[in-house]
Amino acid sequence: MPDRHVGVEAVSVDGARRTEILETAARLFASSGLRTSLKQIADACGILPGSLYHHFASKDALIVELIERYRAELDEIAKPAVRALKALRKPGPEAISEQIVALSSAVADCSVRHRAAVLLTFYEPPSAAGDKLVQAARRTPVAVEQAMLTILRLGRESRYIRSGIDLETLADRFCTTSLAVFPGVPGADRLPEIRCRILLEGVATDAPANRELDRSAAFEAAQQVVKSWDQADDDEGERLAKLRAAARAEFGRKGYEATTVRDIAAAAGLPTGTVYRLIGSKDELLTSIMQSFEAPVRAGWKNVLASDASAVAKLDALMWVNINALDRFNDEYNIELAWLRESPPKSSNLGRSFTSRLRDIKALLAEGRLSGEIHVEAPTNDIRAWALFDAVWTDVPIVRKIGTRGALKLARDSVLRGAARRT
Repeated sequence: MPDRHVGVEAVSVDGARRTEILETAARLFASSGLRTSLKQIADACGILPGSLYHHFASKDALIVELIERYRAELDEIAKPAVRALKALRKPGPEAISEQIVALSSAVADCSVRHRAAVLLTFYEPPSAAGDKLVQAARRTPVAVEQAMLTILRLGRESRYIRSGIDLETLADRFCTTSLAVFPGVPGADRLPEIRCRILLEGVATDAPANRELDRSAAFEAAQQVVKSWDQADDDEGERLAKLRAAARAEFGRKGYEATTVRDIAAAAGLPTGTVYRLIGSKDELLTSIMQSFEAPVRAGWKNVLASDASAVAKLDALMWVNINALDRFNDEYNIELAWLRESPPKSSNLGRSFTSRLRDIKALLAEGRLSGEIHVEAPTNDIRAWALFDAVWTDVPIVRKIGTRGALKLARDSVLRGAARRT
């Protein structure tokens, strides 16, 4: 008779090797994106490429499993949050708040563990990708969003969450905020909780009415810069503007790593040689595009911060600049966000302007805390600045869904005033 223990041991070894391949692939995809080859993964595992094919038929199959493991864990995370509240007859504000923070923190931890999967779903799959990969990448984490919406509805019923705020969009805001986790930042494990507190409690000690904020010198400074953005395109040559537009769309849609100069040339309707003559290398083109994004956004921030306005009005106007930047330059924002999530084009320094904006937030926080206008509870100034910096950016899908003015209303009702009733 065959020894059953031998069969079990073989399956166990096979499973361990499969797990090792997945973990190695996740690490390489997180650092190098979709350009990572199966040979590179096999080499990192210390096996021959043929042995890798024993476990995964293709790179698509490997990516699909990474994404499905991530989605499955997100689905599991949603269950205890709803169960905990439904076990209470009338959950009070403290219980609601705890569950919002707990769910957001769990989503954030999951996104760190599955950073490669988050990055792989950030862009559209390659044009040659199979149906399974396309479907896996496009599937949204419905269970988590529904769990957050259920918690917020219970909060509305208990009069903890204020009326006049669209709960579906607010649930989306909490969930997308939870995904913005930046490993390597000291104290980053506290960021999900602090960001939740910002959205629930607000940072303004006494936020002015919307009409007053619309009339502030800071908001007027922001408006002037936003209006100037369309004029900037007229200054570029027709072919160069067309090339930039095509490259922005390709980088934003597929990611820097997966996009070739040939892809850009085809999208722009130009010969590949013409692309090289106009702009040089792919890296030079990316740098040029990001500079054309950073310059107008930087001008908006500079004008707002130099205005004769309160710290709260300046924060409000910065959110308006950012919302319009996402509406106008969403591809560039996606490129920068991917860089922040540790899949950068390594030859380009995309972090310089980001660092300067983070310094601006620190300075504005210090101004607001000194005047008593702004409060953010955090263990350090750095974490306080990181949390607020993330809060002043609204997610692109939300801006597309509810428009710029709708996104500003949401930002004011959450970041400034807090979605929860103040006691």
